Amino acid sequence: MAKKDTLELAATGRRKTSIARVRMREGTGKMTINGLETDAYFQTAMQRELLKKPFITADVVGKFDVIATVKGGGKSGQCGAIVHGVSRALAGSDEELRDVLKKAGFLTRDARVKERKKPGQPGARKRFQFSKR
Repeated sequence: MAKKDTLELAATGRRKTSIARVRMREGTGKMTINGLETDAYFQTAMQRELLKKPFITADVVGKFDVIATVKGGGKSGQCGAIVHGVSRALAGSDEELRDVLKKAGFLTRDARVKERKKPGQPGARKRFQFSKR
């Protein structure tokens, strides 16, 4: 089997409890998420625009096809995980792109996760009403 001369990039992105495995190869800009097109998977326009931002920042719009597999969390976390994975893949391809993406904040893993509920209280921070008598 002959080896093709196409650039193949892969990376993992994370956000909240979502984990995205992203594979990219040179192409026309087609994006597939869990076997579905972007418009079918993400209903909100804001999430679809967020997916395009790393490509716009790196000035490589329409040069890569993206195949992403994402698990866990909700749609917002999954979108953030895909953006993180795409950014890491682009940064791995070119050192100049790494500087641009890092300055824009796409390579920083957003570590904010929902705080756990504590025992003896109704939520993570909320307390039951105090009664002196």
